[in-house]
Amino acid sequence: MSNFIVFACMAGTAIISLITYSIPFSITADLTADTGGGQVCTHIGEFGVRTYYLVDVRSITQSQVFQGMKTKDLISWNTLIGGLAMHGRGVDALNLFIRMKNAGQKPDGITFLGILCACTHMGPVEDGLAYFQSMVHDNSIVPQIEHYGCMVDLLPRAGRLEQAMDFVSKMPMEPDVVIGAGLLGACRTHKNVELAEVAFQRLIELEPKNPANYGKMWPG
Repeated sequence: MSNFIVFACMAGTAIISLITYSIPFSITADLTADTGGGQVCTHIGEFGVRTYYLVDVRSITQSQVFQGMKTKDLISWNTLIGGLAMHGRGVDALNLFIRMKNAGQKPDGITFLGILCACTHMGPVEDGLAYFQSMVHDNSIVPQIEHYGCMVDLLPRAGRLEQAMDFVSKMPMEPDVVIGAGLLGACRTHKNVELAEVAFQRLIELEPKNPANYGKMWPG
């Protein structure tokens, strides 16, 4: 409760920053009532502050804030799309993306990261591939490693391990350890020993001094 008292005092001053709001958001993220989070969102609306910290609050609260905004900018759209995707509301995230385009707002890389995240949670591989291609060809957005990571996570969920491996091999940047470990885990899940060995060797190349990687191949 002391956290809310401190925040209330700070809200009465002229010194309110984005970092300030991150503290009560993280505290109220797991509350069942909207009391704390709702007050924070109200202050954000009044001061015109829009930030990705909204993603930490339940999506119902995000939606309320979003609907109350007189001007919805790119950050506003991205925040709610990402929040809905993270809360498992992929259909709502994709529908909001359609609304965003109909409103004339041009998406950016962060928008598509939320969309690909939604597809990952929902499982529609073809939709994910279509959004990835649209990002590149229709919106001229250069995919970052996070976008590739979403695709590498999405494809194995549908058992398309070979396509995921091919996807990684065609990346314009070196895959990171997260992608390497994700591929290896997917190969183990689907009991594909041949591809697991390839993924394991790649993971060792990325992080040769980490003994934990050996346990991922041969779990105790």
